Amino acid sequence: MGEPFLSVDRLQTHFPIRRGVLRRVVGAVQAVDGVSFGVARGETLGLVGESGCGKTTVGRSLLRLVEPTGGEVRLGGTNVRKVSGRQLRALRRRMQVVFQDPYGSLNPRMTVRGILEEGLIVHRMGSATERVERMQRALERTGMPTDALRRYPHEFSGGQRQRIAIARALVLEPEFLVLDEPVSALDVSIQAQVVNLLVDLRRDLGLTYLFISHDLSVVEYLSDRVAVMYLGRFVEMAPAAKLYRAPLHPYTQALFSAVPSVDPERRRSRVILPGDVPSPSKPPSGCRFHPRCPLAETVCRDVDPPEVAVDDHLFHCHVAARELEQSGGDTTAASQRIASMIADHSSSPKAGLAGSV
Repeated sequence: MGEPFLSVDRLQTHFPIRRGVLRRVVGAVQAVDGVSFGVARGETLGLVGESGCGKTTVGRSLLRLVEPTGGEVRLGGTNVRKVSGRQLRALRRRMQVVFQDPYGSLNPRMTVRGILEEGLIVHRMGSATERVERMQRALERTGMPTDALRRYPHEFSGGQRQRIAIARALVLEPEFLVLDEPVSALDVSIQAQVVNLLVDLRRDLGLTYLFISHDLSVVEYLSDRVAVMYLGRFVEMAPAAKLYRAPLHPYTQALFSAVPSVDPERRRSRVILPGDVPSPSKPPSGCRFHPRCPLAETVCRDVDPPEVAVDDHLFHCHVAARELEQSGGDTTAASQRIASMIADHSSSPKAGLAGSV
């Protein structure tokens, strides 16, 4: 694969902790801490993990809705962190976001026309007549009637509002979309419609997606590759089919065990992780997952695991690296060995308190 359309190198976003009358900085919440990845043009990268792991912060940092504190982000060769003023405004035409809550992301005091036209006016795109034509095309692409322009958000259902939010992103004709849990607030039947709409739009318009979600089934359906995030860092990333078939990291195994399946061959024994997610202001030493990992060893507490790459399957885990080596590089065999080890640990009397994934 050549140069990725979106390239992210060691991205960091830390939020300062201030205390006292003088509001001195006494620490930082490491919401995103050294994340690196690339996304090819026209590709969808799914991003999954527990609530609070930093998924949304990654998306907002790419768009500079929150300012990163370190690392580099390039979109089509442009350094996103280095541009400002007019250059940044022009760049933002190329990258847009669809937020999770269609009830909170649309201004209830504005008509749909006002909501869609606002970006066009800011970017000085077209005459009044041309702007109307652009808005009508965007609505038609999302399956909404053009007479919706005269109406207010409260006149639409949740699914229709999310279609309007997608139309607002499309009206500027962007190349890259951050989809921040765009279907989680919708009914299941409506979710399917919106997901299929996103698939069609990507195919027809050549869009590139970062799809953030906690719904692992939707992520598998929509994504070309999937990255798994824990406490501000990626722990595993691979093509969707390969990752769902043979996850190597114990955390990924635990996450995927929660996915219901009617296929007996894909059904996994439920893995219940002990304890709670550590504070991102004081992450554990070594592997950040080791306090909850059923397979943690001494090296896991002391040494941050390096990235291991098997073709296009990347992961950070000492135990998985050893099992992969013993399996002769066979990811499926290594995944099965790790799953068996976790099951043996869970059935032992030493298995600790249960906590939900």
